[in-house]
Amino acid sequence: MAIRKIATIGHPVLRQPARQVSPEELRSETFQRLVDDLIETMRDANGAGLAATQIYEPVSLCALEVNNNPRYPYKPRIPLTILVNPVVTPLTEETFDNYEGCLSVPNLRGVVPRYTRVRVVALDREGNQIDREVQGLSAGTYQHEVDHLLGKVFLDRVQDTSTLSTWADFERFHMAAFVERAKALVERFGS
Repeated sequence: MAIRKIATIGHPVLRQPARQVSPEELRSETFQRLVDDLIETMRDANGAGLAATQIYEPVSLCALEVNNNPRYPYKPRIPLTILVNPVVTPLTEETFDNYEGCLSVPNLRGVVPRYTRVRVVALDREGNQIDREVQGLSAGTYQHEVDHLLGKVFLDRVQDTSTLSTWADFERFHMAAFVERAKALVERFGS
């Protein structure tokens, strides 16, 4: 396993739609090493998730995990989840305003509307089918990571640019109100 460099906004790999992974490639030792590197890099950076495109690998793969994350103490737990060739489909028109940041967009946060309930269909790292409903704040995390595989970053979804903030100013001026809204969402959906 290795900690990889994370691409930052402006690098073309972040705007490149990821290619689908074949069953043969998924089972390969090279791909499995990539999955391990993705996990290690995500954990080293204290990310809630990381897409392969963010480590310069334009393949349809992302990892998610929230477990006492110091960057996101208000986020509900997400066990380590590997998604290969994921498709996210909204199950409602209802959205919530998610104050997001991104390891590929350092020191910047902004409000992004995210669906409150989505269906996630993908393969796990062994090629087993995943088909689950994700809701609440966790649904936003899944949508954020899958966006990377479509060549999108959260800035593309910010509707009101006046919500953009540095991390320090988010913590100073916006975090308390956002955490209250996030807690209400977690209480409502349980995730």
